[in-house]
Amino acid sequence: MDVTADMVKELRQRTGIGMMECKKALEESGGDMDKAIALLRKKGYARAKDKMSRETSEGLVGSYIHTNNKIGVLVEINCETDFVARNAEFQDMVKNVAMHIAAARPKYLVAEDIPAAVLEEEKAVIREQLKDQKKPPEIIEKIVQGKLGKFYEEVCLLDQPFIKDDKVTIRQFVQSHVAKLGENIKINRFARFEIGSL
Repeated sequence: MDVTADMVKELRQRTGIGMMECKKALEESGGDMDKAIALLRKKGYARAKDKMSRETSEGLVGSYIHTNNKIGVLVEINCETDFVARNAEFQDMVKNVAMHIAAARPKYLVAEDIPAAVLEEEKAVIREQLKDQKKPPEIIEKIVQGKLGKFYEEVCLLDQPFIKDDKVTIRQFVQSHVAKLGENIKINRFARFEIGSL
């Protein structure tokens, strides 16, 4: 049985797990939704969603300095216990996120952090690009929303495709570690410094 985009979407909605993991589970289960959920549970992904509301008061501040010493990153990633904060896999995840921030230049953690003025300016730019297209206003608005999604992927850390695996976002990369390590994990804040730029 062929796995359709709608099936993947439904499984994502039911489990809160990344698209690629859902697609693999559906392929392995022959398109059977319940079997796919059971597979994901066995892998620990389904538990990750339940953990996302738990308090994170431990963690690490990770850093990355690029080889030319002109780009540096600090990132605070929180977890529930000191035990997980000392775990090599958690520490490796923190390093990977810091390296990603250095390479991908996110400006915000999530879309909600984008100032309203910046968002309105981006919408105005998109509308200006579309003004010569003879399309009804409601279609133009759908296009604007679609392009805003691409804008979020460019400027919001959690929406960016991970530099080491562009099939997963940073959000999904973190969620996979929630599943593996059995604790809630949150990127709290980050700062990126580059010589000659603000």
